[in-house]
Amino acid sequence: MPPRSLDRIDGHLPIEDHGLIGDGTTCALVARDGSIPWLCLPEFDSRPFLAGLLDPVRGGAFSIAPVGLREAGQRYLEDTGVLVTELRGTDGVLQLTDCLTLRAGADLGESVPSGRGELLRLAHVVSGSVELEVRLAPFDPVQVTQEGGAWRMLSGAHRDLHLVLWCSHPLTPARDGSLTGRVRLHAGERLTAVLDWSGNTRILYRTDPDQLVDQTVQAWHRWAQRLSYEGPQRDLVRRSALTLKLLDHAPSGAIMAAATSSLPEVIGGVRNWDYRYTWVRDAAFSTYALRRIGMTSESDSFLAWTLTNAERDRRVSIMYALNGDQPDIEWEDLSLAGYRGSGPVRWGNGAAGQHQHDVYGELLDVAYQYVRSGGGVDEHLWRVLRSLTEQALERWDTADSGIWEIRATGRPFTYSVALCHVAVDRALRTADLCDLPAPRDRWRAAADHIQATLLDRAWDPERGTFTEHLASADGTGRGGLDGSLLALPLRRVIAADDPRMVATAEAVRRELDAGDGLLYRYLHTASPDGLPGQEGAFLLCSFWLVDNLTGQGRLDEAHALYESLCGRASDLGLLAEEIDPGSGAFLGNFPQAFSHVGVVSSGWALARAEQARR
Repeated sequence: MPPRSLDRIDGHLPIEDHGLIGDGTTCALVARDGSIPWLCLPEFDSRPFLAGLLDPVRGGAFSIAPVGLREAGQRYLEDTGVLVTELRGTDGVLQLTDCLTLRAGADLGESVPSGRGELLRLAHVVSGSVELEVRLAPFDPVQVTQEGGAWRMLSGAHRDLHLVLWCSHPLTPARDGSLTGRVRLHAGERLTAVLDWSGNTRILYRTDPDQLVDQTVQAWHRWAQRLSYEGPQRDLVRRSALTLKLLDHAPSGAIMAAATSSLPEVIGGVRNWDYRYTWVRDAAFSTYALRRIGMTSESDSFLAWTLTNAERDRRVSIMYALNGDQPDIEWEDLSLAGYRGSGPVRWGNGAAGQHQHDVYGELLDVAYQYVRSGGGVDEHLWRVLRSLTEQALERWDTADSGIWEIRATGRPFTYSVALCHVAVDRALRTADLCDLPAPRDRWRAAADHIQATLLDRAWDPERGTFTEHLASADGTGRGGLDGSLLALPLRRVIAADDPRMVATAEAVRRELDAGDGLLYRYLHTASPDGLPGQEGAFLLCSFWLVDNLTGQGRLDEAHALYESLCGRASDLGLLAEEIDPGSGAFLGNFPQAFSHVGVVSSGWALARAEQARR
């Protein structure tokens, strides 16, 4: 995109002024001002090495930028995770290419590490001359020593990492471990910097940086060539698929919910959570979206990893750290002020121990999609899937914390009940497809009973809509409205054009309206969640509304809403979790897998509906 001025608020660039790069093991955010204020090492959910995103004074960053920076713009090299930032100073223009490098010949479709364990920053003066400033200041203090033209960094917070910085131009260390340097470069001249954590000594014997960029680009192109999508917003759908891939942890098959922790759901609020983990629900939606556009290996890897964890634990958890265990205990980090002063900053996630019964349906649905695509189910795998099905039958009508992870007294949430029905339904379908032994009559009766109970007790005849949780057997204690009701047709619990679902979609659209096509997940006044404050509009709910309009045959309305939502993407085609309805600014963790799932899935559904109409 064309360079434009940099506007900081409270010392921070807007969330949307950042791009994402990654290598399938970790990722980094590159800001439009040439800094990298976010990088966790060695993996997505590790302690941050750079955390200036959450505190520009104490968090640390790796900056390469002209002195007197005036304007900047960013773009991706097409169909890659390689980012180019154009920075305009007083006397010249600098082009900065950033990537987490990939091995020569790497296949991103394989469940093996493709990255080289290094961040490459290549600065090239396009015109004029630039006084270039380089500064690396880690979040935690480091001790630096110079060796063979490179700087070795010893970090007490990353004791197992062999951190090395190599720069083509001189740097000077400071007592806090930061490294800085200034150099004036003229048109055609370059500066290269590489941060390496692989433990390899090759950092001292530099590979040609252009070759590294080229092999990284080629690896991304090989993966992107398998994308199959021809529909509305084609370029944005492809970028969303690439973003989901950048959140995919290749060695395990886990898929992150988002790249960051503690970006606030409202400025100044306390709803700041660590999303650098794999929620079974979020990852299931991600794999379903990727499968729709031709990418199946990610879904298969996620399924194998999650079922392995579930078999070990004899239950499926709602979320996992990358090592397959539960995330760290949630704690508040008082050393960081938070994005725009929105503390507390949190590491770990306190929702990890919650009961969220939708998880059974999410996972059984992924397994069913795998089988439908030709995957086989042996006796061992079927035993695990049967066990999870029986767990869904045991718990479907008990209270849980729901899809939105409330931190108040649980309720029998409608979406959770619906997904327990999905679990049994998909188990039956899997058994039939693969001719597997199963208590079919009992399961069919149970599935019918769950669905009938949901359609009866979640329906409010006075309001003419489904509600967020089941009423009591006598019809009392009905709940408020919840955006996840819009997902019921997506899971084939009830058809989108069923009159009850049509009425529900209209009620959600009316009562959870945040303006201009945006929706709140729920209203805290009507659906208490045990937390103070408010939040922004949740993007995925609006994409679910697109899907309902599509399912109702209201394609012109669906297209208009879809185009409006896609128009909220950043210059780079990225989306956060939420939108501030007043300003349109991004809120919540970023980039958020759920939002990009909406771009892909709703676009695919619209394309299919248009084809059917023609």
